[in-house]
Amino acid sequence: MNKSGIIITIFIVLAILHQDFWNWSNGNLVFGIMPVALAYHAAYSLIAALFWTLVMKFSWPTELEEWADGGGAPVASAVPSPTASSSVTPAAASTDGVDSEPS
Repeated sequence: MNKSGIIITIFIVLAILHQDFWNWSNGNLVFGIMPVALAYHAAYSLIAALFWTLVMKFSWPTELEEWADGGGAPVASAVPSPTASSSVTPAAASTDGVDSEPS
């Protein structure tokens, strides 16, 4: 399994574990003060933060960082190519035929 597949799998598992329906009716306290559901979500938040930190550390597109800093060639998918349809004048963009600028 490639890196993207592992990340997606862990993300789906975390999304399923976020729905903690098994703790809804549990009235026990953790450390005598914290409801189980709150302790579960505190632990879940720490695990999710660790997961996303690792995703950013190992999967961040460094070639885009280098390109943005001006140190490398642009990545073809990162830079949109200009097209003739992207240069629309304000008059041509008006759909209702009414000039939107005050006179």
